[in-house]
Amino acid sequence: MADSPIVAGMDLNRLNRIAEHLENNYLAPGKLPCAATLVARHGQVVWQQTQGLMDVERALPANSDTLYRIYSMTKPITSIALMQLYEQGRFLLDDPVHKYIPSWRNLQVYKSGVHPQFITTPPARPMTIRDLLTHQSGLSYGFSCRTNVDAAYRELRLDGHSGLTLEGLIDELSRLPLEFSPGSAWNYSLATDVCGYLVQVLSGKPLDDYFAAHVFRPLGMQDTFFTVPEDKLARFAACYQYQDGDTFSLQDDPQSSHFTRRHGYLSGGGGLISTLGDYYRFAQALANGGELDGARIIGRKTLEFMRLNHLPNNTDLPSVSTGGFSETPYDGSGFGLGFAVKTDIAKSQTIGSPGEYGWGGMAGTTFFIDPVEDLIVIFMTQLIPSSSYMIRQELRALVNAALVD
Repeated sequence: MADSPIVAGMDLNRLNRIAEHLENNYLAPGKLPCAATLVARHGQVVWQQTQGLMDVERALPANSDTLYRIYSMTKPITSIALMQLYEQGRFLLDDPVHKYIPSWRNLQVYKSGVHPQFITTPPARPMTIRDLLTHQSGLSYGFSCRTNVDAAYRELRLDGHSGLTLEGLIDELSRLPLEFSPGSAWNYSLATDVCGYLVQVLSGKPLDDYFAAHVFRPLGMQDTFFTVPEDKLARFAACYQYQDGDTFSLQDDPQSSHFTRRHGYLSGGGGLISTLGDYYRFAQALANGGELDGARIIGRKTLEFMRLNHLPNNTDLPSVSTGGFSETPYDGSGFGLGFAVKTDIAKSQTIGSPGEYGWGGMAGTTFFIDPVEDLIVIFMTQLIPSSSYMIRQELRALVNAALVD
């Protein structure tokens, strides 16, 4: 038997198992519409493949430049943008949020009742900017469907497409109670949208303009935006919804999608469209310590700080989380400033390295960076919710099995 080809210390025959696994277990049985996977190591793309249909109804194949809704994979970009302003001395992480959002000075914590008749109590301390970056703010998401507070989020349609502006979102949140006193627990939430608002306040630029000037153009990310331009619409994938019986139905038609026009507020928590190649450029800049092709978007020490576990007493998510949903398995993971951070490999029950960091999106997209192995993995598909299948953990097994040095 011939020796396997090795590139950047990875066995290509073993990486080919990824495509076989996705085809046999997800694409052929009709569980997923499409799958695009990229594996990079030591600064080079080692293996990349795009499979399936980006638009099942129109029988259009997914390509290397297909545009995907990355939803919460927007969050690390927003977090980097805010920390760029931190590097310029514009704020401190322990600054109270109300220093920059005066209407939030008297935020209260939920005690009982339903909207609009809440009974509240004062927080133990004010919310800080670090609380926003680490999801320890006490804010929530309407789709959590867990408490009377997130029921108010749903009633007020705060999760994105109600025509609300970013300023309007901040105003509505100023009148709602927090789930818990800031810093006392972890809850996946609209906090990163608030970080996007702070980018606007601190920079004096709309969020889309700031991203373009300070992240996308420096990194050569020409296909990442909040609104799909008309001349790129032919590359925009359809999005699907999981159905019982491991099938799916159309959730968002690319030709009538709200992503093709200005809609609601610019969501730093989940509003971006991107490609596999564009997001790789962002991830590679992070893997390089904040720089790609001579363009530095964040300082090395700042990024090292962001990749630390910022949960109290270096604990992991299960011990502080109030909700069951997030874009990462909880066990063995802490949380930094905008990323999940792997803290205990054995407890996570998936292969990896201490300090591995990354995040995912609602439609099944994900990325992670392993700084020990100098490894990047990015996966794109378009199936809501992201918890439909355990592909993220399976990818870790398949990719790490290909490491030979």
